[in-house]
Amino acid sequence: MTVGIDQAPQISTHPTRSALGRAAATWAAERIRQAIESTSAARVMLAAAPSQAATLTALAEEPGIDWSRVEFFHMDEYVGLPPEAPQAFATWLHHTFLNKVPQATFRPVAPGNDPETAAHRYEQLMGDTPFDVVLLGLGVNGHLAFNDPPADFDDPRAAKVVAVDETSRRQQVDEGHFASLSDVPTHAVTVTIPRLLNARDVIASVPGAPKRQAVHDTLTRPIGPDHPGTALRTHARVRLFLDPESDPR
Repeated sequence: MTVGIDQAPQISTHPTRSALGRAAATWAAERIRQAIESTSAARVMLAAAPSQAATLTALAEEPGIDWSRVEFFHMDEYVGLPPEAPQAFATWLHHTFLNKVPQATFRPVAPGNDPETAAHRYEQLMGDTPFDVVLLGLGVNGHLAFNDPPADFDDPRAAKVVAVDETSRRQQVDEGHFASLSDVPTHAVTVTIPRLLNARDVIASVPGAPKRQAVHDTLTRPIGPDHPGTALRTHARVRLFLDPESDPR
């Protein structure tokens, strides 16, 4: 891996999770409006996780966005869950955000019974055009989407089937999505790090004490696969939104 840039993200810390969400949403909304004004459309990549709830809730309330001109993608989905399962990331996004902006277009990852084919299909659906905005978080192990350590920063694929790291699976239990580790799917389709970072602006909403170490590692560790979040330092336009619990400084 060749690191062409090592630049700390622009960081802001907000007193509450809701304040963090409003600040991140305001920044995202401005970037979306600019994209629509410039090209008549906006392409936005979404993460599905509790850390994103405040941001997405606030984004749905932002004025002056023509949602009919916005195309949403999302960065990962479990293999083996029925589409209507409450733990499915597309289901979570609909309940949390997409149902509030029904004019928008949503392009879901749909692993179905053939996740390898689904991953290739999603690569084609995303194409090579940069996203205008990527809204993401950090896993407790620093993962971006389901690119767990050691993550491939030079992956030639745009989406692929991966085995989900036990730490990431345990996080799902700790957050209350599954009753036990054995209930959490072992595989997922994920968008890769190079495709996530093929974007004009990256906005990371990372609240909560469980993410403090991941934020610390992202900001201070050498850029490399053992700390996937460090890939954010290879992108020139990253904003990191924290709360007092997640800010390690």
